[in-house]
Amino acid sequence: MSINRVNITGNLTRDPELRTTASGMAIMNLGVAVNDRRKNPQSGEWEDSPNFIDCTMFGTRAEAVSRFLSKGSKVAIEGKLRWHQWETSDGQKRSKVDVIIDEIEFMTGRGDGAGAPSAAPRATASAPAAPVDAVYDDEDIPF
Repeated sequence: MSINRVNITGNLTRDPELRTTASGMAIMNLGVAVNDRRKNPQSGEWEDSPNFIDCTMFGTRAEAVSRFLSKGSKVAIEGKLRWHQWETSDGQKRSKVDVIIDEIEFMTGRGDGAGAPSAAPRATASAPAAPVDAVYDDEDIPF
């Protein structure tokens, strides 16, 4: 058995690119910058070192999510790694690893101006809040 799961949090490096296959499936590509902290051996200071990760999302969710993202938006992504290779027109072999997005959460706050519109919904579901006027008896609490 093997496990192929990845979780990243970072900022979009460019606006999402949305395209559609001949069969009508939406494909969204985006780039995410994820910082790594490293100690500079010369100065002894900690520095941010960016990693640039290509991510892909498929289907109707990709089409919906793409409307709320833009360059600079902060996101949390859960997915899996996919490796693929191809040959360029001049015969060189190339390869890369992408993150295939299973879940995405918008982390840019409302009104931050750094990406998602102020009314952007989250792409993950949350439990409904209890009514404000609800009264609970101690015996109703299960713990």
